[in-house]
Amino acid sequence: MGFDVKNTTFFGLFDLLFPHSCRCCGRLGDVLCERCKKHNNSCIIKICARCKKSIAECKCVCPVYTVAWREGVMSDLVEEYKYKSVRDIAKILAEMLNDAIPSSVSEALIVPLPTIGRHIRERGFDHTRLLAENLAKCRPGFRVQEIIKRCGKNVQVGADEKTRKLQASKAYEVLQKVDATKRYLLLDDVWTTGASMEAAMKVIRKAGAKDVMGAVVVAGR
Repeated sequence: MGFDVKNTTFFGLFDLLFPHSCRCCGRLGDVLCERCKKHNNSCIIKICARCKKSIAECKCVCPVYTVAWREGVMSDLVEEYKYKSVRDIAKILAEMLNDAIPSSVSEALIVPLPTIGRHIRERGFDHTRLLAENLAKCRPGFRVQEIIKRCGKNVQVGADEKTRKLQASKAYEVLQKVDATKRYLLLDDVWTTGASMEAAMKVIRKAGAKDVMGAVVVAGR
C-alpha cells in the first residue's frame, strides 16, 4: 500500500512540474493532442488479432478486438506506457480501444490478464489493471473483475513462439466461480503470438464461461 501511495504522489508532482507534450507534434498539454489524434486515425485500423481481419469481417467465435498493428505511434505509446510508466497514456489507449470494440458489446466483465508481480513493483503500478479501469469508464455496462491468477513467474519477452505457448499453457488459473450468463472481455496490452490471450480464454471457458472475447491495444502482423 505504501509503495503505491509514494508512487502516486511522485507521479502527480512530476506531471505538475513537467507537463506532458504530444508524442507526435510536441505541443504541450496532452500525451496525444486532438489534432494528432485525428491525423493518426489512418493507423487505427480496428482488427481482430486472432484472424487478422477487420472487425467488420471477423467471424471468430472469440474475437480479439484490436486498435492497430504494433508499429508507428501506436507502438511508441504502448512501449512508453508499459516500460516508462507514463500512466496518463492509459486513458488515451482505453479510449482508442473502446472505439475499436463494437457498440453491440454494451455489457461485459473486463478481466485484465494478470501482470507478473516483479513488473508491478518495478513500474509502481499494474499497467493492465489500470488500462482495464480506464476502459470500464468508457461504457456504463463495463466493469472490472479480476478473476484470473497468474501461476509462476515466467517472462515471455524475448521467448520464441514455442516457448511462449508452453509457458502460457500453465500460466493462469481462475480464482472464483464464473457466471455462465455473463460476457467476459479478457484484456491485455499487446498480442505477439497470442499465447497468453489464448491460454487465458481456454482457462476461463473451461471454468464455465460461455461468452468470451478479448481486447488488446496493438498486435503484431
